[in-house]
Amino acid sequence: MTKADLVEHVTTQIARTAGPMISKKDCARVVDSFLDAIKDALREQHNIEVRGFGTFKIRQRKTRMARNPRTGAPVEVSARPVPVFKPSKELRALVARVPISELSEA
Repeated sequence: MTKADLVEHVTTQIARTAGPMISKKDCARVVDSFLDAIKDALREQHNIEVRGFGTFKIRQRKTRMARNPRTGAPVEVSARPVPVFKPSKELRALVARVPISELSEA
């Protein structure tokens, strides 16, 4: 799903529940603003928790040794922060198509 598909889907959902109150252009602004808010929070090293969906956070990667694929020479990759997403139990259950109660038992 692309961002344009997401805007289309959100616009359709809003029109279905609240009537055609919001234009596709306004909906695109909302989606862009939401994504920008996530990017801004991650840039400032803050976690974002969306209940029932998951958590976006920054994890510190350690320094490690890698290999140059062309020469095979070892190369040190420095430590750096990376964004990660951890899905909620509800989202994992939805994707796996199992009841949430079965996930908590495992």
